[in-house]
Amino acid sequence: MIPTFIGIVTVTFLLTKMRPDPIQTQMLGAEGMKAGSAAHQYIEQLRKYYGYDKPIYVQYAYMWKNILTFDFNISRIDQRPVSDKIKEALPYTLILNFVTIFLVYIISIPLGIYSGIRDGTRMDRVVTFILYLLYSLPVFWVALILIRYLAGGDFLDYFPLGGWSSDAYEQFNPLEKLMDIVWHLFLPVVVSVYGSFAFLSKFMKSSFLEAYRSEYIKFARAKGLSRKNIIFVHTMKNSLIPIVTLMAGLLPSLFGGSVIIEKIFSIPGMGKLAYESIYTNDETVIIAVVAISGVLTMIGILITDIVYTLIDPRISFEKKDTL
Repeated sequence: MIPTFIGIVTVTFLLTKMRPDPIQTQMLGAEGMKAGSAAHQYIEQLRKYYGYDKPIYVQYAYMWKNILTFDFNISRIDQRPVSDKIKEALPYTLILNFVTIFLVYIISIPLGIYSGIRDGTRMDRVVTFILYLLYSLPVFWVALILIRYLAGGDFLDYFPLGGWSSDAYEQFNPLEKLMDIVWHLFLPVVVSVYGSFAFLSKFMKSSFLEAYRSEYIKFARAKGLSRKNIIFVHTMKNSLIPIVTLMAGLLPSLFGGSVIIEKIFSIPGMGKLAYESIYTNDETVIIAVVAISGVLTMIGILITDIVYTLIDPRISFEKKDTL
């Protein structure tokens, strides 16, 4: 885990150094506009203040010092502590993604089992067609279509164009606040769910059929076990093992957010923060987001390995003695 994390952060650091100087970009623009001697002198003072005048290996050492001390320094754009910006953006992303993942799993797994039990029937073909159709639709296109037709465009005006809450949010009672947030999150959640929903349902069906057609299920039938017992005890438990593999990528997505969805719907979460940081070349925020996502990815893989042993105790990661 440690070499992987070092590699992720190092590559990100080098990529940020390949871009134009963030101080010069901020002061003079991306085109490098001409400025007087006073402006250039001020730029040099800022570069010295932020350490850009030092050799790259010194900047690299300072970066690791900040990461290991959990001090991500300050933003190069608005001079605010990076940790404060992350704390502000994180709750929005957590709520949006927890709701999304809960809905995806609570619907996709039963639907995948249902399609597996009725594999080859007319209903299964209809469900498969709808799922593949949903999976093929681009996220940004669906988001723009929903905004145009359902959110104050030329047609219906059922939902807000974006944002997290209404202007009068602070004046609402707790129930009204909850309903206002649900109202604002309805379209973003729909856009977040449909693609993952289609993919996970088909993945669950394939995993279920593989387990259902295995030799030990045939043996269970020969023993006279009921169909309900075979499906929900033996087949379902073993078919969940591949699904657990996908959990390794859920934890970083919870904290990293969706750049496209948060940007289109103006949700001030981690995805929108990452997009704006890359656009403005705010390397301190970029490195902080990547470092956090890298740690969470490895933690997600570790949790997946632990869950494997809980689902199937026969799985062990201990080194076995060989004769």
